[in-house]
Amino acid sequence: MRSSGSGKSGGRGNYRGAGNGRDQKQGGQGGQGGQGRPRRPRPEERRYDVGPSASPDGPKSGRGGSARGGAKGGPKRAQPQRGRTAPGTSREYEARAEERNRERYAGKKDIKPPKTFPGAEQEGERLQKVLARAGYGSRRACEELIEQARVEVNGEVVLEQGKRVDPEKDEVKVDGLTVATQSYQFFSLNKPAGVVSTMEDPEGRQCLGDYVTNRETRLFHVGRLDTETEGVILLTNHGELAHRLTHPKYGVKKTYLAAIVGPIPRDLGKKLKDGIQLEDGYARADHFRVVEQTGKNYLVEVTLHEGRKHIVRRMLAEAGFPVEKLVRTSFGPITLGDQKSGWLRRLSNTEVGMLMNEVDL
Repeated sequence: MRSSGSGKSGGRGNYRGAGNGRDQKQGGQGGQGGQGRPRRPRPEERRYDVGPSASPDGPKSGRGGSARGGAKGGPKRAQPQRGRTAPGTSREYEARAEERNRERYAGKKDIKPPKTFPGAEQEGERLQKVLARAGYGSRRACEELIEQARVEVNGEVVLEQGKRVDPEKDEVKVDGLTVATQSYQFFSLNKPAGVVSTMEDPEGRQCLGDYVTNRETRLFHVGRLDTETEGVILLTNHGELAHRLTHPKYGVKKTYLAAIVGPIPRDLGKKLKDGIQLEDGYARADHFRVVEQTGKNYLVEVTLHEGRKHIVRRMLAEAGFPVEKLVRTSFGPITLGDQKSGWLRRLSNTEVGMLMNEVDL
């Protein structure tokens, strides 16, 4: 038993010696001719690609940073993949840089550029322009209101021209009534017969202003109706809308019901559509029809877009049929419906939008 164990031990010794001899032989051959296989380095002689002494060409044995050097905390060298180019900066670096920029500028107010356009140093709008837009007449007429000391701004009477105001903040009044610079109101009144189409009447007659005395904001009427004519008349404080609704350029249609005495010829509608010669020019109807007939009494409907004084009464009288009673049943898209005589109602948002669309606002 001992002899066999010593034989194994001696075998290991012979193997080591043989290895050393082979290495020496190979080293000798390499030294002589340089054709022999290089000697395999021992573990203690191997070099790993970690630390300051790492080879710039990477590990020679294929064992990189994940070997002993990596386990000791050495830096790992990123190996570029074949067919790809390494990015200049990592995504993590870019994300951190972007986060730092956000933190740096977070909470800072937007810097407003300086005003360089002409007149920028003067804030607000001219008072007469604000009054004109609110429906108090032309700018010249509004200047006369200022000259007459009828205009107040924030409780103080304005005496000089050219004063600038902020419609959003300043309170503007004319004759003690607040001027609605931004908050607009729209109403439809079924005007009774005998009411004058003005907001005030120096003779003391009943007028439109008597139906809106409880309004804090000054309203004005859109167009006019004859004193004896009943029906729809609009009241608002939107000056531009009122101006366009009555301007011939936009041709807003109005419909009337007229009570006349017949018999009437069949071609009466054609005559009205072709045009009736009046003292101030031709007047043409857009539509005509007979609504009701009771014996010789006729109720006819006339639609036209003109707004001259007494236009419907004059047209029918010139055709030979004087009007006994006249009611305006619609002004553009706003209809009378079942609204009773003398009643004032606020227009809905839909109706206001239809009016605006009618005149391209």
